[in-house]
Amino acid sequence: MTSEPSPLDPAEKVDLWRQRFFEAQAAAEEFILGEHGEEGLAAWIQANSRITAKLLQAQRPAGVSATDHFMTRLQRQLLLYDSAVTSEPQPSGTVLRNADCGILRYRKRAARAGVVLTFSSPCPYCQELNTAIAARYVEPDVTVSCEQAGDGCTWRAESPHAPGEAAAGSPHRGRAGD
Repeated sequence: MTSEPSPLDPAEKVDLWRQRFFEAQAAAEEFILGEHGEEGLAAWIQANSRITAKLLQAQRPAGVSATDHFMTRLQRQLLLYDSAVTSEPQPSGTVLRNADCGILRYRKRAARAGVVLTFSSPCPYCQELNTAIAARYVEPDVTVSCEQAGDGCTWRAESPHAPGEAAAGSPHRGRAGD
């Protein structure tokens, strides 16, 4: 006879959620690459960015710019993995510094435990996906970029206009989904 398992404490729930998400993502990547190669992965990133941009548009809080919403989402995603991340407002936009990426750390730990990883590094995939999301979602005059820096990265959302200043020809904030 089996007994009921004891309830998970909050930290165990977080660890289990990370593990399940990691397993699902790794399975999707392996399948797409195995069945469709690099072209399939590029199509996956485009589909994922389109879906995510539409979801962000629907979920954006009133009074929050698409750029601020995107950067907050990215920061919170990194914090889910206990990344050492800070957000710094700049005159031209926002700089998000990820000094120690928890996603990269988590994957390295999984590899040491014998998990076969689809990508040697998640960084190029993360950067390509998130810049594709940003291109579909943030304001048209905002450029979102990422630079790799050791075990972390620096994301920038920059506009040539001062905060609160509307870009010529941009009467609305944010983009409609494709």
